[in-house]
Amino acid sequence: MSKNIAIIGSSGAIGNAFVEHYLKDSSVENIFTFSRSAADHVSEKVSSFEIDVESQGSIQKASDKIKDHIIDRVIIASGILHTENFGPEKSIKDLNYETFAKVYSINTIGPALIGRYFIPLMNKDEKSVIAFLSARVGSISDNQLGGWYSYRSSKTALNQIVKNFSIELKRTNKNAIALALQPGTVKSNFSEPFQKNVSKEKLFSPQYSVKLLSEVIEGSSAEDSGNLISYDGNTISP
Repeated sequence: MSKNIAIIGSSGAIGNAFVEHYLKDSSVENIFTFSRSAADHVSEKVSSFEIDVESQGSIQKASDKIKDHIIDRVIIASGILHTENFGPEKSIKDLNYETFAKVYSINTIGPALIGRYFIPLMNKDEKSVIAFLSARVGSISDNQLGGWYSYRSSKTALNQIVKNFSIELKRTNKNAIALALQPGTVKSNFSEPFQKNVSKEKLFSPQYSVKLLSEVIEGSSAEDSGNLISYDGNTISP
């Protein structure tokens, strides 16, 4: 089977590693990449388009670019944890409206709208998967440290959205699976300020993380749909 892959957030470390991974997969015919800059990749397999995950109109236009294709895998690798202007909140005193709005816009609302416009493009005759990069810190039951208010809660909300998608897909596309994925701590600009607290064996290269995540995606079944699954294949409790 010749697969068509859509990767949103393809210019990030993990998104780009997914592009590299699927370029090596002989079963993949087309890779559609989406990012703010529509970065080019030197391959006839790849078609690159612009997207702004904070704009519903941009997301809809992006999906229209590939509406004539049946999509087998959708990977949403966009996300935000910190910028030059803010970092994860350590205390109640750090809570800020603008930070919450920005983090939720990129981590929760954008992915939800991507689901709205890209899920209808997914293969209905064969297994298809839409996978959202999430985080273990989005698990309420696993939260023992507190802090990181906007990031944690934005991922908790994303996990709920993925669960909702999975329930609706049981009615509209029984061959489609919706997953939230925990990629581990990956060497990237995203995690750079926090890497000193991570042991070497738990700090993954983007390529290694994607290797593990792709195994989770390909090994997933209908029973996994709606779950937050770690890079090691274990389901993380909500």
